Amino acid sequence: MSVRIAIPVPASNDAEYNAKSLPPYLEALKQSGAEPVLVTANLGQEDVARLIAGTHGILLPGSRFDVDPERYGAARAAECGPDDAARTALDELLLQDAFNLRKPILGICHGTQSLNVWRGGTLIQDLKTQVNHRAGREVMEAHSVLVVQDSRLSALLPAEAKDIAWVTSTHHQAVRVVGGGLRVAATSVGDGVVEAVEGIRGDQFLIAVQWHPERSFAVSPFSRAIFRAFVLAAGDRVRLDGRA
Repeated sequence: MSVRIAIPVPASNDAEYNAKSLPPYLEALKQSGAEPVLVTANLGQEDVARLIAGTHGILLPGSRFDVDPERYGAARAAECGPDDAARTALDELLLQDAFNLRKPILGICHGTQSLNVWRGGTLIQDLKTQVNHRAGREVMEAHSVLVVQDSRLSALLPAEAKDIAWVTSTHHQAVRVVGGGLRVAATSVGDGVVEAVEGIRGDQFLIAVQWHPERSFAVSPFSRAIFRAFVLAAGDRVRLDGRA
């Protein structure tokens, strides 16, 4: 049985953005030994449930949209962009399934923010710091992050990196208050912005990063390690399903 990873299409109503952003996620999953299972926002809840029943983990990708601040009880700032309600609803279905069944979760950029808010956390609606968090998809080393020692994420760093990694970055929102069941796993060097969170439960793989390891997969051992650890954890689910 192959390792199957559910991934929502990044934007529910922007085919041009999806055509540009989705392929690196799919390629990183395939290169890591997994079969991506695309989930579109136009499916009903029952169809989504049937589709993800045979998957072993979820990857929440980035998006060009922001998270609706009403979801965490905040007034919308002028700098906050539009939200994608259909993608939000889909994320929530996938997250509920993953938490119910302890499926591995990998969140990336918007996916990290969506996860954090779903767990009761809040966001910074628009970053204003000296660090360039919006360097763009072509910059492989936009800024550095400090990875928390003894975190699950720290075990994936190359030995020579110690606790510092250079990452890609294209975002203007970030975690403010960490959601329930999560802990900070990395912060941005220079401004202390939360750059990664992870689950506190030992029986579920959950890593969510603010940067884009799918973009730097070919050139970054750290990025490859994140994807491969995620797929390996999903592979454990395959073996569990095989014994059921």
